[in-house]
Amino acid sequence: ERARDYLHKTGRFIVIGGIVSPVHDSYGKTGLVSSRHRLTMCQLAVQSSDWIRVDPWECYQDTWQTTCSVLEHHRDLMKRVTGCILSNVNTPSITPVIGQPQNESSQTIYQNNNDVSNKPTAAKILGKVGESLSRICCVRPPMERFTFVDENANLGTVMRYEEIELRILLLCGSDLLESFCIPGLWNEADMEVIVGEFGIVVVPRDGANPDRIMNHSSILRKYKNNILVVKDDSNHPMSVVSSTKSRLALQHGDGHVVDYLCQPVIDYILKSQLYINTSG
Repeated sequence: ERARDYLHKTGRFIVIGGIVSPVHDSYGKTGLVSSRHRLTMCQLAVQSSDWIRVDPWECYQDTWQTTCSVLEHHRDLMKRVTGCILSNVNTPSITPVIGQPQNESSQTIYQNNNDVSNKPTAAKILGKVGESLSRICCVRPPMERFTFVDENANLGTVMRYEEIELRILLLCGSDLLESFCIPGLWNEADMEVIVGEFGIVVVPRDGANPDRIMNHSSILRKYKNNILVVKDDSNHPMSVVSSTKSRLALQHGDGHVVDYLCQPVIDYILKSQLYINTSG
């Protein structure tokens, strides 16, 4: 949610969906429980969200899939479902920055006019499309270039958009970003695709400095403009959000686990006896 809020504040994006994709069982990380449990916990965690969904595709494959493959799968799936051309950070987009003046010849679908009480809004359009596409996709007009204005998309000011294009970004913590700097850990071709073609939204973790991390990798430096670092303005730093800390809290009976997990997930963990030492 905070990453979405930050992207909205930049004035460059409208986030219309979030995808949680649990990793395959064969990933091999120590302490990784069955995907059956992880899928259920993720679904419980987002059950009250109207824009985040859990996708089981990665878990259902025959073996572990690379991050690059997962991103490409979702990009190709949305391209087939929506028929739209997905935005690419390496391809100049004709979608202007919010607030940029539009070509006067563009056809206006609707404007911010108080006399029009039942006018469509960006939220309604995206919401309606999202209902049929599991809240992950949007469609742009197929033939002509349209312009529409929305005054209540929760982004602060009156905005004008020319076409709606879809772009997929990888949301991660700065610890994952830092792993890009470890020689041999990531396939360099995959890194080029992930950072160069998709782009990354980074949540700082444990005081890590993403700018310093980026300077340690030639690929990250090359695509620095495709890496968006979320700024946390709240009293509760995002660095506290950690699955590792949650597991450790459960193992040690630390009541602070409620700081990381919602109650339905805690109930499921206790019922299924996950992450808890046999000694109790």
